[in-house]
Amino acid sequence: MDYLEGLLLGKLWSDTDFENRKHFGLFVLYGILTEAIVLLSYVTGRLYIGIGRFGTLQLVLLILLMVASPFICYRYYRMPLWGKILILLEKLFNSYLVLSYTVSRILPRITVGTDDVQTSVIDYLNSTLETYTAKYAGSSGSFSTVIGVLAGGLHVVGSVILAVVVLLALPGLIYLLYRIVQYCWDWLINVLIIKRFFPARR
Repeated sequence: MDYLEGLLLGKLWSDTDFENRKHFGLFVLYGILTEAIVLLSYVTGRLYIGIGRFGTLQLVLLILLMVASPFICYRYYRMPLWGKILILLEKLFNSYLVLSYTVSRILPRITVGTDDVQTSVIDYLNSTLETYTAKYAGSSGSFSTVIGVLAGGLHVVGSVILAVVVLLALPGLIYLLYRIVQYCWDWLINVLIIKRFFPARR
């Protein structure tokens, strides 16, 4: 329960030391979850539980919940159990909206259809290997093909690794940006309003 509170409430409203620990693995898992949802939606052509459907209504709802967050969370530890559960569900719904936004940004940028994936991969491999083979044809003599294939292969492997890193890091960065913006807003409201007019926060 402490971990869930620290994860959803954040440092400002939580009594746990969640924010004082490193959670790199958590962002990697979040990236894997996001990309798994993207892959599932891409393969099946469907959106699941609305993830990836992010329009004006969802944006307005996310902004309203972020604005209301400090007024909802500041009394968390003085709430009964059912109240705490409602607050955690509200924060969880915020994370759901951020996840939905991230998926909605990624899916439209996948322009290759599922039926054309194999052809596109083969064409990319062939064009890359041909480019590197031709590049070394005039300077490497009889070893031009071998060197070209090796260089092209390294290029492909490097591109795949870079793509995987970016795809895993991007969702985590978006979620981190959301948490930073939320923390800054919460801190500002806490200093300007809550501590002045509601000093007994907990």
